[in-house]
This record gives sequence, C-alpha cells and structure tokens, in this order.
Amino acid sequence: MRLVFAMAETHERAPTVIDRYYTRWYKTDMKGRSCEDHCILQHSNRICIITLAESHPILQQGRKIKSIDYRISDGCSRLNNKVSGKSKRGGQFLTEFAPLCRITCTDDIEYTIFSCIRGRLLEVNEDILKRPDLLLDKPSTDGYIAVILPKLEESKTVTKGLLTREEYEDVISKRNTQPQESL
Repeated sequence: MRLVFAMAETHERAPTVIDRYYTRWYKTDMKGRSCEDHCILQHSNRICIITLAESHPILQQGRKIKSIDYRISDGCSRLNNKVSGKSKRGGQFLTEFAPLCRITCTDDIEYTIFSCIRGRLLEVNEDILKRPDLLLDKPSTDGYIAVILPKLEESKTVTKGLLTREEYEDVISKRNTQPQESL
C-alpha cells in the first residue's frame, strides 16, 4: 500500500514537457505598462514560444476575451507570415518591441502582446482565434501567442534583458507587497 502511495506521489511531481525541455524567461511591465508581463519559453534548439505570464491582467480576475487580432496595421498582419524551407525563409523579422497581436477583453480593455525578443516569426497560433479560452486555460501550451526563431548568432544573447523564473517571482512578490506598504 505504501509503494502505491509513493508511486502516486512521484507521478504527481513529474515535470511537465514545458518544465523539462524549455527555459522560462520573463519580460515584466512591457513597454512601461504595469503588470503586462510576458513569458518566453526557450527550447535548446533556439525556438522561443511567446506566451502570457501568469501575472498578466488578461489571466486575472476571471476576465474573458472578446477578440484577438493579429493585424498590426493596415499593411501588416501576422497571419500573412509564410515561412518555407530549412532556414525558414520568408518569416517576418521582429524586434523585441514588435507587436504580435492585440487582445480585447469583454470589459473593452485592449492589450498589445509584444515579441519580447529579436528573431524570425515562424508561426502565430491561429487556434486561439477560434477558441480564445485556450489562452486563458492553457497559456503556456495550447494558448501560446507565437513561435519565434532568433538568429543563430544572437541565440546566446537573446535573453539579455529578460528575467529568470526566480527574478520574476521576486518582482511579483514586491508588487504584491507594495500596496500594503503604501498604506
């Protein structure tokens, strides 16, 4: 009986695929907007997945998503991104402050999601257009925003300016204590 309990306990603590194969990096207060935090999941093969950090306002207080728009301007839609071949030719090149999409919640607050890193846009998640709840329910997996491939020569420095998980948790902890201190 104890063996079964021990096995179940070990199984519950097994790391997820994200935890096993990706390193989490964070960009807090994107473009000076308080709490608009992004998470970048970096794989050892250089591929980076852009997601919302757990602290992002979209994921807080039971918000619902009204719309997601990958059209950045009249002449630029991330949905028009087409890559081909081994070297992923044709993908749009992004800077760290390039907008990926705009998400509007049912309370009519609009959030712009940025790339956070430099690289070539490989794909955007069209599934969240049809099922926006994926973004709320599974932001690190099925609800990701986009996939970006940094240049080979920049792959080691792409995380400059990003926070580790521990640094991010420190920022969140300080944020949560600030209102209490200001009273």
